[in-house]
Amino acid sequence: MSFSASVAPSSRPATVRPPPAGVALAPLRSTRILDQLRERIRLLHYSKRTEEAYVQWCRAFIRFHGVRHPAEMGGPEVEAYLTWLTNERQVSVSTHKQALSALLFLFSKVLQADLPWMAEMARPRIQRRLPVVLSQDEVAAVLRGLQGEHLLLAQVLYGTGMRLFEGLQLRVKDVDFSHQTIVVRSGKGGKDRLLMLPQRLVLALRKQLARDHALWQQDQNAGQSGVEMPDALEREHPHAGASWPWFWVFPQATHSTDPRSGIVRRHHLYDQTFQRAFKRAVHAAGIPKPATPHTLRHAFATHLLQAGYDIRTVQELLGHADVATTMIYTHVLKIGGGGVRSPIDSIALT
Repeated sequence: MSFSASVAPSSRPATVRPPPAGVALAPLRSTRILDQLRERIRLLHYSKRTEEAYVQWCRAFIRFHGVRHPAEMGGPEVEAYLTWLTNERQVSVSTHKQALSALLFLFSKVLQADLPWMAEMARPRIQRRLPVVLSQDEVAAVLRGLQGEHLLLAQVLYGTGMRLFEGLQLRVKDVDFSHQTIVVRSGKGGKDRLLMLPQRLVLALRKQLARDHALWQQDQNAGQSGVEMPDALEREHPHAGASWPWFWVFPQATHSTDPRSGIVRRHHLYDQTFQRAFKRAVHAAGIPKPATPHTLRHAFATHLLQAGYDIRTVQELLGHADVATTMIYTHVLKIGGGGVRSPIDSIALT
């Protein structure tokens, strides 16, 4: 897919100007452009993942154009880079969109530049693809290949439909045994939502929290700095991060250095560690599908629909803003055992 055929944007470099009326952006203290990018991202409370991705794309964009400063560039340079990504690197539509978002943030939020060419920039169309879905037997086979915290985390993901980062960032206070619910805080889009607490996981979660409490007490005795707090809560409640309710449900066994603050404290379980364990379990189960931890979320939604739950209920549990996003799982049900019967199955071949 080529983007070079789009309407040619202005050839002038981005013009640095004050922010539009009513939009107040705090002045930046950093002098280097990528440091300014990080500073603005943190001031606007974007996630660490977004920061890492945006810095990566903007650094690659600058290097692509011979280490020129972005203030000297504009629409043609952005389009040339995106066209190269698409034609030479053959990136996916979602990757292209992420790179474009990073550059848009750089020019609009960091350089506060005029972007008349952005409206003329061609954008790829999103192509909805059927998700990879495991059957219940396949899910069970994968679970049998996991152990300890990895097993419980996978069971929580499949049992509630959480995204991986939502499960990793669960706090002790978010598991409510009395109301049989789990609260997802600041999920995708910054939204909170309530999920069921699977009865089968109650005992395992209680045992997990008992192990967590021992780790938390160990940190308390050692005078450790507690755990990371979201957004401004670190400043508003400086001691809350060391409290038991804010401790991770799935903590890392060792301490690590926070890349933003430089503070040594206990992080939650690393996503890469779990992803590798999950991949090994899929391979050991002999499942020839490109299944990832996110596949458990797809299986959760599909199996609920197969059980007769309505699409709106599934939408709410998944946290989808648009029911059209949830509708993709109904297409999965239209094929295979739950869909249309092939005519060849109705004739006698012998």
